[in-house]
Amino acid sequence: MINAKKIEEIAKQVTEAIPPGVKNLATDIEDKTKTVLQRKLAQLDVVTREEFDVQTQVLLKTREKIAELEAKIGELEAKLNDKG
Repeated sequence: MINAKKIEEIAKQVTEAIPPGVKNLATDIEDKTKTVLQRKLAQLDVVTREEFDVQTQVLLKTREKIAELEAKIGELEAKLNDKG
């Protein structure tokens, strides 16, 4: 669901911004930053771009099928009206 690589990149950038004298502390900060970001992003209930694109395609196919079914219903209704 959440792109762990992106979170790791953000955490790495945070770590690189820390002065060299506190690099030992930076490792702990990086790990904690990853953990906090993952936890908070998981709470947002977001989807990946790939999941979004898949659902978009499903929606498009569903709309096409509905349009086909509406046309068939229209034809059937017209036939019933002609016979009635």
